[in-house]
Amino acid sequence: MTTMELNAQIWRNMAEIADNETLMRQLAKYLKKLVAKKDDPTLMTKEEFFARVDRAEEQYARGEYTTQLPGESLSDMLKRCGYAV
Repeated sequence: MTTMELNAQIWRNMAEIADNETLMRQLAKYLKKLVAKKDDPTLMTKEEFFARVDRAEEQYARGEYTTQLPGESLSDMLKRCGYAV
């Protein structure tokens, strides 16, 4: 089933319960839970976190770091370093 077909089916099913407040509350609660389950790409394991810290410390020891210039905003510094802000 395509995304468009699934979308149409969901809207049809919702139309059937639209005038039932109890069912709509249950649906809203379920949808909230479902959306919360979406994977967060920023989450990492403890091992991944400490590996990143170790790499950052090694870069710092080699002098590979950037400092924020006086009067420069964080966004400006990130742009200067090549990050899309």
